[in-house]
Amino acid sequence: MSESLSAREVRRAILSAPLESTNAGDTPANGTLYVPIAHLKALRLDSSIVIGARGVGKSFWTSALQSPDLRSFVGTAVPEIDGVDVHVGFGTRSDIHSYPSPDVFARFLDGRGDPFDLWRAVVLRWVARQTEEEIPTASWADSVSWIKANPEQVSRIMESRRTRPGLIVFDALDRTSTNWNDMDSIVRGLLRAVLWTKTFPKLHAKVFLREDQAEREVFNFPDASKLRALQAELTWARHDLHGLLWQRLVNAPGEHGKNLRALCETRERNGVWAPADEMKRDSDAQRAAFRKLAGPWMGRDRRRGVPYTWAVGHLADGRGRTTPRSFLSAIRQGAEDSEERYPDHDVALHYESIKRGIQKASENRVFELAEEYPWVVNLLTALEGMNVPSPWDDIVDRWRRTFPEGPDQISPEALPAQHADRGWDGVRSDLERLGLIETRRDGRIDMPDLYRVGFRLGRKGGVKPKS
Repeated sequence: MSESLSAREVRRAILSAPLESTNAGDTPANGTLYVPIAHLKALRLDSSIVIGARGVGKSFWTSALQSPDLRSFVGTAVPEIDGVDVHVGFGTRSDIHSYPSPDVFARFLDGRGDPFDLWRAVVLRWVARQTEEEIPTASWADSVSWIKANPEQVSRIMESRRTRPGLIVFDALDRTSTNWNDMDSIVRGLLRAVLWTKTFPKLHAKVFLREDQAEREVFNFPDASKLRALQAELTWARHDLHGLLWQRLVNAPGEHGKNLRALCETRERNGVWAPADEMKRDSDAQRAAFRKLAGPWMGRDRRRGVPYTWAVGHLADGRGRTTPRSFLSAIRQGAEDSEERYPDHDVALHYESIKRGIQKASENRVFELAEEYPWVVNLLTALEGMNVPSPWDDIVDRWRRTFPEGPDQISPEALPAQHADRGWDGVRSDLERLGLIETRRDGRIDMPDLYRVGFRLGRKGGVKPKS
């Protein structure tokens, strides 16, 4: 802690910083942009397939790539991104002129249409606007019919000389359908269309996929291996999460940002601050800076752990992955709780408040799961009150009492468990693949705190669920 700053000043500075990690399609503010080394490959123009779990940055990068200023900033690390024309071919916001709505997809599939043609229409509409060519756009069906009836003209439009490279980005593809088989067909058609675009000069495509989408049979078409070879993943190491935190903190507004910049070395470019390079890796400087915020221990002595590692570790899923959304949420909630409960504490983040931040992040993750995987919420809510680790048979007994008709009863809603047809063992594999549970060496089932707390399961000595 800087001798001239009080813990309360630092805490209030943290609360003023842009720690929100959802942008709902809005262009991110310049000071929020942070590029982990692991993301550089994903941002390259030749990385056509980018895979990541929820909260790792798929929609963030979709929004950021649309901003010339942010592309210029990213261009310092990925030069080919700067100066590219970017268009969204599907995203979180409705834009019927740029891409079909879920209802359009449903009607198209009902009419036995090939999604490959519909996605080609999305690409062609954009290229035609750039080359000032006229094609039918009264409806998506009109565009598709014209494409199929005029293959030579389609090729001429697509081959038109482009003065600058173009990139068309596809995100939020889980919103295209509420049926797994239909979604598979839609995603497969998109990937075929992406392969089609590669035959034309200076035209690139980037598809952001959820892990469960990429693991399904969406690559079973000729030459799909060419796309697989260009696949990248969005991952966050612990030091990346801390680097992102300081990127947000040092760009807090006004005096608050100045106060936080006093805690670590920074540099400035065009009015945007960034932590020094040593603050972007697991270094003594990065650890010392977080110690100024949260103190040395997660309790009164070393037996409780170190906040720098503890916070990230207790937000990890069953596969050891922590997302920026959960980490930033926990830090902000920890600051709010410290201000309310421990205003005179000697550091900005009280260790008990960090624990409550974990509770809040866990609750938020449960809400996100309700949107993304309704069947998961129904299934894991049935385990409330149990303790983990727990024998697999005990968990199945609880499920059988709650869902006597079997896994098919878990969720009659959209996108059920992918392997429910294999019984409870199939459901178990789905939960493990999503990082919601893990199997210990002794065969017992464990659940990471990120989910356990939100679903109100207990653990001896662990973070307690909210009462």
